[in-house]
Amino acid sequence: MDANDRKILNLLYAGLSDASIARQLDVGHRTVQRRIRRLMERLQANGRVALGARAQELGLLHSRRQGRSVVTDGGVGDHGTGRPVSQR
Repeated sequence: MDANDRKILNLLYAGLSDASIARQLDVGHRTVQRRIRRLMERLQANGRVALGARAQELGLLHSRRQGRSVVTDGGVGDHGTGRPVSQR
């Protein structure tokens, strides 16, 4: 699993749509869809919610306690401030 897979998992877990994840990572919408499908196969998850839960269970998500934000683009997680939650 590479860094982009982990980023996708974190953004998906934060509730972002495929299109929002694509914008955040500056990649195509279909690229995100393909990677999510591969992650679901790899982690044996049958949907987005199950994928997020499995990623959390396996310790693949960044923790806010570690000073990392899941989202910094005005989406879920930063309450529209544009700053990581951990920096407020």
